[in-house]
Amino acid sequence: MLGRASVAAVFAIVLSSHPAEGQQPARAETLARLDSVARAFVASRQAPGLSVFVLRGSDTLLLGGYGYANLEDSVPVTPRTVFRIGSLTKQFTAAAVMRMVQEGGVSLEDTLQRFLPTFPTQGHRVTIRHLLTHTSGIKDYTAVGAEWQRVARLDLPHDSVFALFATKPFDFAPGERFLYDNSGYYLLGVILERVSGQSYDRALAERLFAPLGLANTLYCFTRPLIPRRAQGYARAGEGFVNAEQRSMVLPFAAGGLCSTAPDMVAWTCALWAGRVVQPGGLSAMTTSARLASGATTGYGFGLAIDSLDGHLRVSHGGGISGFTGSVAHFPADNLTIAVLDNSGDANASRLATQIARVALGIPLPVVRNLPLSAAERARYVGDYSVGPMTARVREEGDHLTAQVPGRGSFGLLAQGQHIFIASYDENVRFEFQVAGERATGFTLYSGGLVHRATRAN
Repeated sequence: MLGRASVAAVFAIVLSSHPAEGQQPARAETLARLDSVARAFVASRQAPGLSVFVLRGSDTLLLGGYGYANLEDSVPVTPRTVFRIGSLTKQFTAAAVMRMVQEGGVSLEDTLQRFLPTFPTQGHRVTIRHLLTHTSGIKDYTAVGAEWQRVARLDLPHDSVFALFATKPFDFAPGERFLYDNSGYYLLGVILERVSGQSYDRALAERLFAPLGLANTLYCFTRPLIPRRAQGYARAGEGFVNAEQRSMVLPFAAGGLCSTAPDMVAWTCALWAGRVVQPGGLSAMTTSARLASGATTGYGFGLAIDSLDGHLRVSHGGGISGFTGSVAHFPADNLTIAVLDNSGDANASRLATQIARVALGIPLPVVRNLPLSAAERARYVGDYSVGPMTARVREEGDHLTAQVPGRGSFGLLAQGQHIFIASYDENVRFEFQVAGERATGFTLYSGGLVHRATRAN
């Protein structure tokens, strides 16, 4: 296992990696561009503060804090600032499960009922693998509408959280589809507690954080004092307000952790070096799952798998009230990027992709906005089913807009060949399937995830 000195070693790399005299101008230019991209993120008021770490091999390309961790007291962000990381938590949960699999206490093909015999699986066979890969079909407890909003500030016990989703009809049969699902990871956290005999936070602290030297990674409870913890914000016009207060008990194993950018890089390096799980476990975590149909999902265990201009990328994003984050690793390039910010309205994944393009020397994508005739626009307009949810494509004037669950209306920029780019992020791509003069569905590529939609009307 990686010792406690691991994070200190990362900082030692930082201190010893200042540009050497006579270095190639290309590297100096890359460093300057990376710094510029990070500064622009804060200057454009996407978030009050930002922490970034970019490591290529043993070469630190960027380590810095930008803006403010606390606006009211003008506390600046530093590399040691602690942020809520939201769904970046899922890779820690997945790794802890894989450790138990390799120790023999759990099998990926074990059923949920082996560990939670009273959970109503409604006649379905739900396995640990289904929970890890978001293919269980169990209803996401954060997607039950008003029921969730009524309790989002309350620190509820497990049974009360189960009551939000356990008896809801399955969205689909296990293994039939991929649908991002916080309930699956909540259940995995409960299973970790049952098998280990420890609370989730203590199990991770003793089994992962302490042995790996991740001194600034911990469960993000609200009441304890956490040194250098950032305040979370939301956009309000041209400024910010304090983010809405939400329970930090409810995110649990799906999104309850805090960390720093250096800790997230140290964690990623340890994971890929085989210091967290054995090679077979890492392979399982970083291989796209397959549905019963044989289609791949773009998601392994707690990690998304895709490519950026031919460079394999394994990544994940996180979003929780007042914060977003993204961690990406490019195995063939030995490049790791961690960005954490303190605005729930920011787009950390887009920033991480911009940083990756600079570090890898990939040109910015050419995003067109081709004109479409009224007849061409009409073929795409309609409602589309994405699992149990609905995405809407509408015609507004001479252009198309889309609305997907969890996000307001945004423009669709036509690229030709039935491909559209989201106006808010050039990395979000819609590829429509068209039969005759009518779109029958689309595939949405976003943040390494693949969502397939079929026309509903």
